[in-house]
Amino acid sequence: MKAIKIAAPGGLDNLALVDLADPGKAGPGQIRVRIHANSLNFHDYLVASGKMKADDGRIPMSDGAGVVEDVGEGVTEFKAGDHVVSCFFPLWQDGPPEVDNFSFTPGDGIDGYAAEIVVRPATWFTHVPNGFSHAEAATLATAGLTAWRALVVDGWLKAGNTVLVQGTGGVSIFALQIAKAMGAEVIVTSSSDEKLERARALGADHLINYKSIPAWSTRVRELTGGRGVDHVVEVGGPGTLPQSIASVAIGGHIALIGVLTGLGGNVPTALLMARQARLQGLIVGSRREQNEFVRAINVIGLRPVIDRSFSLADIAHAFRLQEEGRHFGKISLDF
Repeated sequence: MKAIKIAAPGGLDNLALVDLADPGKAGPGQIRVRIHANSLNFHDYLVASGKMKADDGRIPMSDGAGVVEDVGEGVTEFKAGDHVVSCFFPLWQDGPPEVDNFSFTPGDGIDGYAAEIVVRPATWFTHVPNGFSHAEAATLATAGLTAWRALVVDGWLKAGNTVLVQGTGGVSIFALQIAKAMGAEVIVTSSSDEKLERARALGADHLINYKSIPAWSTRVRELTGGRGVDHVVEVGGPGTLPQSIASVAIGGHIALIGVLTGLGGNVPTALLMARQARLQGLIVGSRREQNEFVRAINVIGLRPVIDRSFSLADIAHAFRLQEEGRHFGKISLDF
């Protein structure tokens, strides 16, 4: 079978397409899955580019979607022919957060899903929404679930809330779609007028080009009548967090998801305290939350936005598109 391996010392030029032995039949409690698609996430990029160190020979990609080919003894949740998608934290099945590292995250601490066939525990997967392609399903496990947890699980999103979404990457577009499906008003920021118009087509109520309006938090408060937003989907990190705090309503919620602008910086703690806002860090979610997200999609009819798809052999080209930030929504590998 074909797979991608990260060759020492890492980097996009050291992603090698290799032939590996077939992993064989599923053992007790396992399923054999023929993988048909991956989706690219920022975490995958950090590992593949060598910015986060993984073991030599690691198979990358945390998100894998495909078809069950064989079911091991004791497995009742799945059968041959079922379409499934992987879980980012395969050992976090339920309950409150219990992991703060990537030691068991596929594509980082353990081998991932840039491979044609895998044999893994059945509990490392969930079913996919009705009618989803494999590429669409692969977007759910990291980006989709992160947005779902940010707004619904942690944020208790309600109809009539206002949501500020930063940028037009995978998590942000999912957040826009989830918020609109649940009756919220959404403000989207971006440096591209073209991308903002695409966000408008998905239902965004207000658009802010942060290059044209560097003090975008002032505009957010104008758009909300001085009140501020109920939720901020914060993907920038220290470079954008001060304006996110300035944008949030009293008693509002900031979901700290990304660190695109760095790993540390100054936080206006007095303003955060005055706003009496909740700043919640999060990394993806549990298997139970993924199942709940899938059930919700089957009701609200959300469909992921995929900018471009690449073959497995073209994985480096896919990551370079991601690196350049020219995509809108998700990028997938379809094989």
